[in-house]
Amino acid sequence: MKSEKIYRGFYSNMRFNPTFFLMGCACGKEVIEVNGKPYTIKTRVGEGGFSVVDLVQDQKTHKLYALKRIACHSKEDEKNALREAEYHNLFNHANILECIDVTLVERCDRLHPTRSEVRLLLPYFRKGTLQDELNMRSKNKNHITEERILRIFRQMCDGIRVIHSAQPHPLAHRDAKPANVLMGNDDTPVWMDFGSMGKARQEIRKASEARVLQDLAAEKCSMAFRAPELFHVESHSSIDERVDVWSLGCCLYAMCYFNSPFEAAHQRGDSVALAVMSGNIDFPENTPYSNGMHNLIRSMLEVSALQRPFIDGVLFQIDSLLPAIQNTV
Repeated sequence: MKSEKIYRGFYSNMRFNPTFFLMGCACGKEVIEVNGKPYTIKTRVGEGGFSVVDLVQDQKTHKLYALKRIACHSKEDEKNALREAEYHNLFNHANILECIDVTLVERCDRLHPTRSEVRLLLPYFRKGTLQDELNMRSKNKNHITEERILRIFRQMCDGIRVIHSAQPHPLAHRDAKPANVLMGNDDTPVWMDFGSMGKARQEIRKASEARVLQDLAAEKCSMAFRAPELFHVESHSSIDERVDVWSLGCCLYAMCYFNSPFEAAHQRGDSVALAVMSGNIDFPENTPYSNGMHNLIRSMLEVSALQRPFIDGVLFQIDSLLPAIQNTV
């Protein structure tokens, strides 16, 4: 069933947990409620250490949705899961996924060792993720045109810009990657999976704070898209929203060449951290893309965050490239 591709970004980094998997058979007849409203589970999209995603259908309207179910073992887990739902609806932007409904369900039986489950009802996207398209295209090296890449990527940057402009303080997505971009039928990219999102600007004063942030990044930020400053967090340093700009640079490279520029190191078993810290970005010799595209990628993949542009600078570069590309089409 094609729907099994949907929302891969929610579970691409999850670890399988057989105990949590027993919470539902996803047999097509099981009914699950969100705030008293019944939904039929159509299929299990994915499962992981602490959450699963099911494709569900409203029993009354027959409309399809994605239901993310987060297992919570503590009050802190509940707080984090509910905050994720809040992030979905904080922005009200076309390039950021909304959360249609959310509920917290307490558990008190021995079959379910978790104390509760947070359920996020989310829109269903038939086309799946940007990563799905890249995987399909990579089989035959079927490159996306430069104009379409820039048009989609600009909207991706628009969504990140809204996140970076959050009040009362800027936020960072911290796991920006093609698997976390849903594609609408009109080619609109929509960011999802805000489990890694948090306050963008942080001052690290002590070694203990550096270790906590580095461990958190290792747990929540995909390695091939993780900014260099998150691999080796130093005390007496600062981190800001430009961690997302690095990730966006990796996304743009992947939109051109199907994978992050650091995916090859991961596949070889080499140190991704060393590859990232080296700052060496290789482009294929026979490329269908302009020098302007490559320069945009290079500017976002500056190892030094201080030399990396903020998102407004990225948008300025895109807007400089688009007219030239459109005139050649």
